[in-house]
Amino acid sequence: MAVPIDVVGIGADGWGGLAGTARAVVQAADVVFGSARQLESVPVAGARKHVWPSPLLPTLRSSIDEFDGRRVCVLASGDPMFHGIGVTLAREFGAARLRVIPAPSSLSLACARLGWAVQTTTTVSLVDSPVDSLRPALADGVKILVLSRGRDTPASVVGVLRDAGFGRSRVTVLERLGADTERSVSATADTWTEPAGDPLNVVAIECISSAELRLTRVPGLPDAAFGGDGQLTKAEVRSLTLSALAPSPGEMLWDVGGGSGSIAIEWMRTDPRCRAVAFESLDRRRAQIESNASALGVPALRCLGTAPASFPDVTEDPKFAPDAIFVGGGLTRSGMIDACWDHVRPGGRIVANAVTAESEAALLGCVSRWGGTLRKFQIYRAEPLGSFTGWRPHLPVAQWVVVKP
Repeated sequence: MAVPIDVVGIGADGWGGLAGTARAVVQAADVVFGSARQLESVPVAGARKHVWPSPLLPTLRSSIDEFDGRRVCVLASGDPMFHGIGVTLAREFGAARLRVIPAPSSLSLACARLGWAVQTTTTVSLVDSPVDSLRPALADGVKILVLSRGRDTPASVVGVLRDAGFGRSRVTVLERLGADTERSVSATADTWTEPAGDPLNVVAIECISSAELRLTRVPGLPDAAFGGDGQLTKAEVRSLTLSALAPSPGEMLWDVGGGSGSIAIEWMRTDPRCRAVAFESLDRRRAQIESNASALGVPALRCLGTAPASFPDVTEDPKFAPDAIFVGGGLTRSGMIDACWDHVRPGGRIVANAVTAESEAALLGCVSRWGGTLRKFQIYRAEPLGSFTGWRPHLPVAQWVVVKP
């Protein structure tokens, strides 16, 4: 039986903040892994200390396997299972191999200082994500805690708040939480002038919106939220389409015929764990999809070329296997639907929209081969008609929805 790996959470207060049981675990270890800062604070012989290599992930398992049979202790920041190395170790070695002793997380400490309820505070990690990933979480009245990458993160967060119409939001930067040198500073995003401080910080935001467009996680963002050449699934149809696609946290979408990327972007905005790949044949539209994705807070959206020719670019990696596929363009292209059917997982969904007679005929063929349901809808929007108001019809949309057995 493998020797357990002890994972001990340690705060900014270092050794002095550890309970006696946690100290005993560290002192009894044959090998102690951690950052240079963490290792400096523990009274363990230098030969037993091992600073993590950089980059960490490629060598994580081999670093620990090197000491197979010996007692290994890993020092983690705060709660190891809160955006910490404990999550990575559990994924690599299995939860049964770990013995985790958590310290208070930065979320718990920040909420304690601010008087916020932990269970209603939204957390966004920017440790390994672009700052634009914060955007979907912004909403009037919401309290957000941002886990920082370093000393420059607060200024980047303030820049996003100003750009997104949340300049009146109150921003508090809490540095070295739990240490004797703990410090905090507050101001609104619009009046923020603080220089970069300590790299060990979190950013608390009390959101106040003055944005012209209301951008929520509920599908059906205003059409004006997307830039592009007009190749866009309109808001009402987009809402119906996302409802049919039925995203769940962690699922992967392939958006075929991406256009402006609206379907993939809204899919990813429903939950931070949702992922998507957009396929678009035109270079300028791929550039626009990437621009829209960043502006709307999902910069991780991957954009590839023409479908189905570009499918092999992602089929080699199981993490890109689609749980759902949306076909918004190229429906009549030879082999398109067959390729989509072959790649979507069993239990996955395919949703295809058609606006031309030819593409509608293709949908009828799909139903005869694979089943599913067809529906058709038309949206009318009120527009000025002289001094009166008239109803302007949009092109009717036929939609095929099927679940692969």
